[in-house]
Amino acid sequence: MSFSAKLIFLCGKMAAGKSTLARELTGRDAAVLLVQDEFLQALFPGEITDVAGYLKYSTRLQDALTPHIGALLRRGLTVVLDFPANTRTQRAWFRKLIDQSGVAHELHYICASDALCKHQLRERSKDLPPGTPWTSEAEFDAITAHFEPPAEEERFHIVRYDRK
Repeated sequence: MSFSAKLIFLCGKMAAGKSTLARELTGRDAAVLLVQDEFLQALFPGEITDVAGYLKYSTRLQDALTPHIGALLRRGLTVVLDFPANTRTQRAWFRKLIDQSGVAHELHYICASDALCKHQLRERSKDLPPGTPWTSEAEFDAITAHFEPPAEEERFHIVRYDRK
């Protein structure tokens, strides 16, 4: 096992800038980037229309990718996962990957206000067709109601970004 490998993942509200940061971190560490939204769209186009559907398909995706991510890490590659780590339940998957592979990790936590996230959501959604899922303030509020910042007892190495 190589100790140069690292698992990098992100926590932050919808539209906080996680995907942008993930791409930046991939370049910084010459890492492999895996993007949940791209996998879900390719594998289940049009099938994820609510939170229950998201949970169903994202769990399937995680189960399928877990051994492959572990193999990449054990081969000494740094992996950036643009998958949300926004609840304790979601972060449990990352903890499993870390514990199974024995690699270093960084949890990049973007702390941003609801107002900033909603502004960024409007900006990134303005050219999308009306009714595109996950673009409304109501959907933001529904998703954000489940958000849980990382806690010390979860034992993650946290890199925090305070966005104003």
